[in-house]
Amino acid sequence: MEARIFMSTRDLERLEVLNRIKEKRLRQSIAAQILDISPRQVRRLLRRLDAEGPKGLVSKRVGAPSNNQLSKELKDRILGFFKDADHYDFGPTLACEYLTESSIGRFSISSVRNTMIQHGIWHPKEIRKLKVHPLRPRRNKVGELIQLDGSEHDWFEGRGSRCTLLVFIDDATSETLHLKFVKSENTFDYMEATREYIEKHGRPEAYYPDKHGVFRVNHVGALTGDGRTQFGRAMAELDVKLICANTPQAKGRVERRNRDFQNRLIKAMRIAKISNIEAANTFLPSFLKKFNQQFAKMPKDPINAHKPILPSHNLDRIFCIKETRRLSKNLTLQYDNVIYQVIADRREYVLRKAEVLVLKTKDGAVSIEHCGKALSVVPYHQMQARAEVVSAKELIEVLAQPVQPRYRPNRRHPWKRGRRGFSRTLELTCC
Repeated sequence: MEARIFMSTRDLERLEVLNRIKEKRLRQSIAAQILDISPRQVRRLLRRLDAEGPKGLVSKRVGAPSNNQLSKELKDRILGFFKDADHYDFGPTLACEYLTESSIGRFSISSVRNTMIQHGIWHPKEIRKLKVHPLRPRRNKVGELIQLDGSEHDWFEGRGSRCTLLVFIDDATSETLHLKFVKSENTFDYMEATREYIEKHGRPEAYYPDKHGVFRVNHVGALTGDGRTQFGRAMAELDVKLICANTPQAKGRVERRNRDFQNRLIKAMRIAKISNIEAANTFLPSFLKKFNQQFAKMPKDPINAHKPILPSHNLDRIFCIKETRRLSKNLTLQYDNVIYQVIADRREYVLRKAEVLVLKTKDGAVSIEHCGKALSVVPYHQMQARAEVVSAKELIEVLAQPVQPRYRPNRRHPWKRGRRGFSRTLELTCC
């Protein structure tokens, strides 16, 4: 059976030129110019052709193992890294960083990836056809535009309850300026995280969130309010512009950063044995410092666009719920299913039908003001709460709250005695 020889196009070209030399139809100097090699190399190829035939023109490196391949010992170290229960879902890039930091050895990302693919640890993603979105250039200054988003995820991998990570990213540098774990995306938690950001960095020129109900009134044809949410009202008082993105791709930097955190932050907290929100928020500053050193970029303009907090900005009054109500003739008002009675003296009868401002903090404290003056009020009666509209992002927190027990009358109550018992009770009352 004849043996087959696998030759490249270059080898076939050399074979043809060398045969023409052997047939005395071409000189060696001209052949060297055609093949772009030296005349000595031409003579060397002729000797190999005479000794081994066409097979002698094939490179000896074909089929031979690479000189730069990893040794079996290094491959075993890489595979041993993934046998640890904390590292089972690491990607090639992150695994290479941890392997280098742990002094196991110095590897390239491609070497780690190839080893993972060979042993079935990593499967390359299929190339998908994505919708094309036009690129938007970065802003020039730090604080010119801050992308804001919340990422609801199982951050503790079952060791704790699901929660949400609020992320603040600068558009000019991709630097993550603030992180905070909260139970859900709601107005008070966004206000608290934004207040921490402003106290640390100052007031940015604009925030760039999505169209969540915290940032925009999504109810079509709303008859009450001024068209702004409580968060939007707070930003207006701080002179910070609020821009809502139309698509997730429009704020792609914060979306990609959420993906990075769901990969890197989860594994870092797993290694640190963190399983609750309080410990996670304590861990975030050290993680964020190292993360920004690796991924942040330099801005085009070194001037910081953040504005300082003015003396006229009372953050306690800004970051709270503010709503207007009108007092009744009896100086009462209803707010959050509670009737409040204003304690007035003889000169405060003018408050009848007056419009007052109700302020509510995160801890549930309610205060009522009229023309900037605090009124003395007491809660008079709590009504049964009606069914509330809850967004999908707050549903997990609402379902986790305990259900209040339903009122059940005792067996001596008139409702339990029937018609006869009710009539007897009525007779005794009349007598």
